Order: sequence, then structure tokens, then C-alpha cells
Amino acid sequence: MKTNEIGLEVKESQILVEKLNELLANYQVYYQNLRNFHWNVSGPNFFELHAKFEELYNEANTSIDEVAERILTLGARPLSSFEEYIETSKIKEAKEVKDPTVMVETVKGNLQTLLQVERETLEASTSSNDEGTSSLMSDYITSKEKVIWMLSAYLK
Repeated sequence: MKTNEIGLEVKESQILVEKLNELLANYQVYYQNLRNFHWNVSGPNFFELHAKFEELYNEANTSIDEVAERILTLGARPLSSFEEYIETSKIKEAKEVKDPTVMVETVKGNLQTLLQVERETLEASTSSNDEGTSSLMSDYITSKEKVIWMLSAYLK
């Protein structure tokens, strides 16, 4: 059995790398959607949503870096072009969205997609005894669940 630099089986790590690259691509499109909404939100909830979108894209930016570094730690290359992100991501670009409620609904849906991919990645990392990836995914899942709950409350 061939292992990588951190002692994980290379074959199993490759499966994790694929899931992590999928997560990375989804995060990148989600991040850009948030930047779009931050720049273009208007209306009575401008100040609240403008600040929230900024908070969320800053968190996403940190996660993007962590996921890419985890891929590198596993001995692989993270996706790094917009073409790769768009091709790989389940999240789609949110173009020309003007309604703040639709923006929040879109963010909630994007987070639900990220949550699904994180759970799939957690499952793969658990079966591969990859505690580093498991820990990262557990933290992300806990955070996403709370934000989804808050956005759902906002939308009621």
C-alpha cells in the first residue's frame, strides 16, 4: 500500500481530493455570488444585507484557502481556474439578481449545496481515516447549519 507524505493511502486520498476539489469549486462560485450580492444589494435592508454578504464572503474566502491547502496536504493539485470551477461546481452563477429576498434565498440554496458536498466529503474522509479532513468538514457543517437556520428565519 502506497501512502502519501502524511501517511494516508494514496488511492483513498485521491477520492478525497476529488471531493475537496468539488467543494473548492462550489465555494468559489458561492464566493463570487456573495460578492455580486454585496455590491448590488439595495432597498430597505441594504445595510443589514450588505454587511451580512461581506461577512459570509470573508468566511468563504478563508474556507477556500483551507480547502485548497488540504488538497495540497494530501499531495494533489487544487483546481485553480474559473473554467474548472464553473465546470465542476453544482452551484451556478447568480447573474442579474436584483431582488434582495432572491439574493438571500440564493445564498441559502448555495449553502445547502455546500453542506451536501461537505457531508459527502466527511463520509469519505471518515472511511479513509483522514482525521484532518474530517475535522475540517465537521467545523464547516456546524457553521453552515447555523447560517442556514438564520437565513431561514430571515426569510419567514
